[in-house]
Amino acid sequence: MKSIRTTLIAASLLAGLSGLALAQTAPEAKTSGHRAERMEKMHAKMGERHAKHLAELKGKLKLEAGQESAWTAFEQAMQPPAQPMAHPDRAAMEKMTTPERIDQMQAHKGQRDAQMQKHATATKTFYAALNATQKKTFDAETARSMKNMDGGMHGGKEHRGHHGQH
Repeated sequence: MKSIRTTLIAASLLAGLSGLALAQTAPEAKTSGHRAERMEKMHAKMGERHAKHLAELKGKLKLEAGQESAWTAFEQAMQPPAQPMAHPDRAAMEKMTTPERIDQMQAHKGQRDAQMQKHATATKTFYAALNATQKKTFDAETARSMKNMDGGMHGGKEHRGHHGQH
């Protein structure tokens, strides 16, 4: 249970960080188009990796016919949004007062929390439909994914070795 929650937290953080990256604005309109194109490609690549990961997970779980509807609901709930969460650009944020910026950040956090809750509920519902062997596989796969995310988000083994184990 703890590994699923940790995976969901990491996924939400990753989604938030990718959303922040997408929200960055370029100083010039010319580079803004290039950056938007690059971010669109990155978003598409992340979607492809997500789909591949779900397909691999489904294969490893060896679902029974009666579990297909639970899988479909889980898979649909776990799809990344078609459009990343909207963020105001830097110029708009700079024009806001500090309380307005705080309100904006809290509203964005609320959106991320709602997305994470959707993922958590879908994961728990799907997990309940699995048999004991499938639960072990699911637990191992989400733990593995979390370990891979940790390496990617924190600089890999060098970072963990320098600052202790995570």
